[in-house]
Amino acid sequence: MRSSAASDVYKRQEGVRDIYNGECARKLMVQNRIHDVLKSYGYNDISTPTFEFFDVFNKERGSVASNEMFKFFDRDGNTLVLRPDMTPSIARTAAKYYGDSNMTLKLCYIGNTFINNHNYQGRLKETTQIGAELIGDSSIYADAEIISMVIDSLLSSGLKEFQVEIGQVQFFRGLLKEAGIDTDTEDELVELMLNKNFYGVEELLKSQNLDDSLTDTLLVLPQLFGSVEVLDRARSITSNEEALEAIAYLEELYGMLAQNGYDKYITFDLGMLSKHKYYTGVIFNGYTYGTGDAVVKGGRYDKLIGQFGSDKASIGFSLTADQLMVALERQKIEIPCDRNGVMILHTPSQWSRAVKLAAQLRNAGVSASMLCSRSIDDSECRTYAESSDITDIISMTDGEDVRILNLASGDIKTAAAQDVLKLL
Repeated sequence: MRSSAASDVYKRQEGVRDIYNGECARKLMVQNRIHDVLKSYGYNDISTPTFEFFDVFNKERGSVASNEMFKFFDRDGNTLVLRPDMTPSIARTAAKYYGDSNMTLKLCYIGNTFINNHNYQGRLKETTQIGAELIGDSSIYADAEIISMVIDSLLSSGLKEFQVEIGQVQFFRGLLKEAGIDTDTEDELVELMLNKNFYGVEELLKSQNLDDSLTDTLLVLPQLFGSVEVLDRARSITSNEEALEAIAYLEELYGMLAQNGYDKYITFDLGMLSKHKYYTGVIFNGYTYGTGDAVVKGGRYDKLIGQFGSDKASIGFSLTADQLMVALERQKIEIPCDRNGVMILHTPSQWSRAVKLAAQLRNAGVSASMLCSRSIDDSECRTYAESSDITDIISMTDGEDVRILNLASGDIKTAAAQDVLKLL
């Protein structure tokens, strides 16, 4: 019987997961598919540190709240955090290494992020993010490319039913500017809207003594979502010049995406908001069935890199692999993983011959896992093989031949060692 102290070793912190065997293989397969899409668009890999100085993600930069970060100290007393968000890290990198360059940058990444969510929220505290950043291009063509890449990435994962909801930060900001709402009140208003506390929103707006028509427009924001027709409705309820420009921009963007047949994946949400304050223009979320949160989040952040010393217009997105995997499982979408491995069972006296056979197979591109058959029984061996990328179990014999068991069919063949490749 294990002692309580020993059993504590097997416990996991809330909000993290162990991923192993077939599940891990499927996740890696999906990540690789999406990464292939990003590379096909000409994006280059970048890797940033898992932890950064706290200031990289401070309130002024508009990243996550301070109490949602995992903080610790280095030996010099500097406050460090596990990165809660990839974009500020890449913005820092772009400013440092490409600050003097006028060339457009296309960067992509795969990395883990860490947010100290409340345990009762049921959200993971560590997630894998796959994403891309297009830096140095302020045009609508950059926005269209990023959103097209999001759609292609989701399609590559196996999803067939999903929607990318698009908003425009300038629509909301234009209304706030007209209302003369200060920064603190804006923060409170955004928090209420994100929490869908519409009674609180109404009470806060009434306390600002705004014009009734402006109050009504702000109150109706959460209802301004749907197909492209919602843009006409949004135009009909405001005369704010900045808001109207945002609507016109979304209409043009929609037309560009429709040319590639992506319009069927697009909806609009003029009330879309984000906790990340660095967004300055188009903003979007990707949704599908089987998960309660967006699998993709992104948008334009033209002012963020400037906070690190080099102004560069930018747009990007991050896809949460863990959310995507949940959706794929619940939608019963199979992720076929390449099975290209064999297991070679041998006794101590057969080890030398098994090593030569394994080398022959590996040189031919076949994964070969060697196991001493004296240390495991047949059922354990088969269970292990079926949970791994193994197609066949090869058993050495006392003679020159080997026996080959195909796990899929159950067929058993006998062959000389040098002929094994022909039978796999």
